[in-house]
Amino acid sequence: MNARSALGKRGETIAQQYLIKKGYSLLEKNWRFHHKEVDIIAADGADLVFVEVKTRSSDWFGAPEEAVDFRKRKYLMKAAEAYIIMKNMETNIRFDVVSIILRSGYQSVDHIKDAF
Repeated sequence: MNARSALGKRGETIAQQYLIKKGYSLLEKNWRFHHKEVDIIAADGADLVFVEVKTRSSDWFGAPEEAVDFRKRKYLMKAAEAYIIMKNMETNIRFDVVSIILRSGYQSVDHIKDAF
């Protein structure tokens, strides 16, 4: 595993722990839809939440959440639709982003509810 992948996996673990502390129930981790994946699918009360986790070692090139562009949002919406159909669910859905910056001795977690 390269350093970038390791940083991403570490960020996903931090995001999972953060969401559990906030009372979310994790339903899926790294759920695959075709060749892409949704980082976390969770329940927050009556809401089904699709969470994209973005982890960076600095904000030098902008905040991590800025990497969730139009194309990524469109994909996540399609994945959410597929998940709901596959699970035969009728529920409210929401898209959150967990933005994490990790560098030596510093950790920042920003949870953006209903990001788009």
